[in-house]
Amino acid sequence: MKKLNLKKLLSLTAAVALTLSLAACSGGTASSPSPSASAPAGSAPAAGEGYKVAVVKQLDHASMDEIANAITGRLDEIAAEKGAEITYQVFSGQNDQSTLTQIGSQIVADGYSAIVPIGTLAAQVMVVAAEDSKTPVIFAAVSDPAYNDLTGIDYLTGTSDALNTEFILDMMLAQNPDTAKVGLLYSKSETNSATPIAEAKTYLDGKGIAYVEATANTNDEVIAAASSLIADGVDAVFTPTDNVVMAAELAIYEDLAAAGIPHYTGADSFVRNGAFATCGVNYTDLGAQTADLVEQALSAGMDGLEDFYKVSGGIITVNTETAAALGADYSVFADMGDLVEVTTTAE
Repeated sequence: MKKLNLKKLLSLTAAVALTLSLAACSGGTASSPSPSASAPAGSAPAAGEGYKVAVVKQLDHASMDEIANAITGRLDEIAAEKGAEITYQVFSGQNDQSTLTQIGSQIVADGYSAIVPIGTLAAQVMVVAAEDSKTPVIFAAVSDPAYNDLTGIDYLTGTSDALNTEFILDMMLAQNPDTAKVGLLYSKSETNSATPIAEAKTYLDGKGIAYVEATANTNDEVIAAASSLIADGVDAVFTPTDNVVMAAELAIYEDLAAAGIPHYTGADSFVRNGAFATCGVNYTDLGAQTADLVEQALSAGMDGLEDFYKVSGGIITVNTETAAALGADYSVFADMGDLVEVTTTAE
């Protein structure tokens, strides 16, 4: 089994006091009443037993909420289809490593049958938490599992929403061939962003297009970074599947649109919160596929499961209200893939 390099990274938070309260948790039951005990992975639950699944969001925002809802909804369906008892609890780490570590420790101590972290940092922390117990960990929406040392671990699998950066930038140039300067808005603390930002730089260098980087680690910093890109006079902004920026999208989209700057992003949840366009995966589908992996891990064990499964994308999503504010003609996208039109929501 691959040695966990993550352990050194996360060891400083392992001693977080257990008196901290778990953040934003909610529970539910798939099928009948809560079981009195959880069954081990790879075996059918006996009478009076059932599976307990912990769903751990890295933080609260539209993408992760959508994925968590899809996972728990599919677990409800699986319970009904299989006649099984599955209970689940949803936790949020508030994008805080210490909080996630404490949540992971409590989940293992409480004997959950499986852990489903949503997001890269959540997955890294849960893998370390489950190292001794070998509790199955089935992650969701990790863009680059190999880069983040989330492969080669025998109790780990999950779904990846790896981004087709080149295609999104092709969309950018198809909509405006005169794009001369692009803003790259992301968080350096988000390892999901490292590979696509490097890919974007390579792409733009190859096209002879200038770019300006603006990084941020908090909502206020994202707002300031977006303002700096507006002041720099960029023609468009690109953000990958970056959780920090996603959490602040509702606070920046109107200023970008008012400045005539389209925001191209890594997920449709950004677009539903006001960004202009994306091409990527459907997070409801990704959540359902993750839940199916949970069922496989619980009923048959982890043997035979791949390190991760890349969820197919190819869905172009455009915010029609933002397009109108930009005065942007997005009809060119119809020839590039399946086009979905949405409007801005606060969820």
